[in-house]
This record gives sequence, structure tokens and C-alpha cells, in this order.
Amino acid sequence: MYRDITIEEVFELGEIILVDVRSEKEYSEDTIPGAINIPLLNNEERASVGTVYRKEGPEPAKRLGLDLVSPKLDGKVAVIDELAHDKKVVIFCWRGGLRSEFIASYLDSKGYPVVYRITGGYKAYRRYVNEYLKQHGLPLKAVVLHGLTGVGKTDLLVRLKQKGIPVLDLEGLARHRGSVYGKVGLPPSPAQKAFESGIVQLLRSACRKGLFVVECESRRLGNLLVPPMVMDFIRGGYRVLVYASLENRAKRIREVYTGGSDFYIEELQKATSSLANKLGRARVEEFNRLIADNDYGHVISYMLKYYYDPLYNYPDSTSEGYDLCVDTADFEKAVDKIHMFIAGLP
Repeated sequence: MYRDITIEEVFELGEIILVDVRSEKEYSEDTIPGAINIPLLNNEERASVGTVYRKEGPEPAKRLGLDLVSPKLDGKVAVIDELAHDKKVVIFCWRGGLRSEFIASYLDSKGYPVVYRITGGYKAYRRYVNEYLKQHGLPLKAVVLHGLTGVGKTDLLVRLKQKGIPVLDLEGLARHRGSVYGKVGLPPSPAQKAFESGIVQLLRSACRKGLFVVECESRRLGNLLVPPMVMDFIRGGYRVLVYASLENRAKRIREVYTGGSDFYIEELQKATSSLANKLGRARVEEFNRLIADNDYGHVISYMLKYYYDPLYNYPDSTSEGYDLCVDTADFEKAVDKIHMFIAGLP
């Protein structure tokens, strides 16, 4: 027989393969991190079963579901076979109902030595996430990077992660850089639930080391909200000021925001146009002409000096009020300096 386990027990199992048997649409909105999607019913089939359930009741809906699933079961098991190897197989659906019960029973009948099913399914996982983000007193401290636009905070997060430091890259998880130009060159942002799942996954992992590095952010990243717990960590963390010359910052901004095959011209122009009330219509039209001609130097320098720098108001050189100040002119030296600072923390 398969075994029902809680979501907390899942995290203690070690090497597993997590199988989300919900539809593609459900999976795309959020899932347990690391889960693969092997839908028992696809989007259209699930909708058909739901319609029969509402019109005719549960038994006809079950029969239709069985008719739809049966011809494809061996193919789905073959996919699990290919991925599982010697790993424990953990199955879940929306709320630990018929879909996960059916596939777990079928795997058991096929001789799988150990099959687990998550009690309460994905809904239990969401309750876990919500409760985790309401906790107080987690054994964690944040090292928070502060600095003007273009100083290289995101690049620092990447390099520190490569050195084995837990990093909470909120902009990376949100697929949004947190400004008017925040979506330029990036894919669609995840749903709020998926954003929160990524945060919890990192915080759980970081607890083993007792700290993580994060960039100072506002509460909102595009349409996504940073959980209050994370904002508390940011406000109470070690403060690291990162600074660089205007020239270096402009160069970095150009590399990030104009690196597409089409130089992201339309996206940049659209974002610039949204600032007409702040910059004035004449200046926006001038900037958009320069962008169309791939002439970014004046636009970037102006936006940094007269828009973003006054907006964020960080120092552009070493300053009191911070636990560490780092110049990123020599980027690898800056990485090493922050790494040494973190290594020396109590």
C-alpha cells in the first residue's frame, strides 16, 4: 500500500521525486518547488469532468475521469519510471483527493516499493507556506545590499551565491527589477503564490547557515508583494552600502537593459513614455528618438543622475550608518570583501 504523509514529513525524506498530478494550468500557477507535472487529467479533460460533476453528480464524473485516464496510465507510469530510478516517489494533487489516490494506488499495484501521497495535497503545502511566512524568531539574519541603481547589486548576489552563500534574489524570483524599466527583457512574472514558494524554499535552506544575502527592496515588485516577514529581515539586517562611479553604473545599465537582439527598443520606449508626467513630454520624445537610434548614453546618464539617484538617495561613496561600504570598481575585490565580512559575522 502507499503511505499518506504530511508536507512536513516530505521535507525530511531526502532523495525523492515529487509528482504533481494536477492539470497544467494548476501547475503553472504554483507547485511545490522541484515537482514535475504529470497531469492525470489535462486542462480540457479536467474541465469536462467538472462539468459532468456539476450537472450529473459525482459518480458519472468519476466514470468519465476513469475513461479519460485509463488509456494513458501506462504512459504516465513510464515517465515516472524514467525519472524516479531509486528515488522515493511522492504524489500530490489539489487537496489529496481522487487524483493522487488513483495514481498512488496504481503505482503500488505495479510493484513500486515505496509510494507516498501528501495528505491534503497542494492545499496543505499552501497552508504550510502561509504559516511559515507568519513566523517570528526564525534563526536567521539578513545581510542587505544597499546602493544606487547600476552599482551591481544583482551581479554581487550571483557571485556570492556561487561562493556558497544563501542568496534571496527577490528580483530574480519576481522576474522584475522593481522599477518602471523593471520588466525590460524579462519573461512574465510568476503568480504571487509561486513567488512566495520560492522565498520559503530559500529561507528554509538558509536556516542551516543562519543568514542570507538580499538586496534592499520596496514592498512591491511589479504586481508582486514581498511578504512582511522578508521586509522585517531587510529592515533589521546588516547594512552593506555598494557604490560605483556614474560612468561605471551607466555602463552596467546599458549592458543589462540593451542586451537583446532588438536592443529592447520597444520595451524601453514604452517604459520611458510612462514617465511623461515626471520627465515632461518633450524630454520623453527626445529620449525615445535617441533609443530608436541606439544612442543610449545621454538617456542613461540623465535617468540615473536626475531621476533614480534622487529617488533612492543613497550615498555615492563610503558613508557612516553602514556596517560595510564597498566600491565595485574592482568587482571581484568587492565580492571578496563582502564574502569576508559575512564570514566574520557572529
